[in-house]
Amino acid sequence: MSSDEKKYWYNSRTGEVEHGLVSPAVDRIGPFDTSEEAARAPEKLKERSAAWAEEEAIEEDWPRATDASGK
Repeated sequence: MSSDEKKYWYNSRTGEVEHGLVSPAVDRIGPFDTSEEAARAPEKLKERSAAWAEEEAIEEDWPRATDASGK
């Protein structure tokens, strides 16, 4: 038994938490150590997506913030 088979996964198609490799990989988010963590997967994805969008916005603004005038 692999370590992934002992973990919890969030099924993005059904919205259910699964223990082990039940569903196809394309439908699974995880792995998580607990079912509670897996249940929070949609919330966690939203948080990470917002953070990535913020980082990307900062990176896209970087050239304007360091233009030739130094301003």
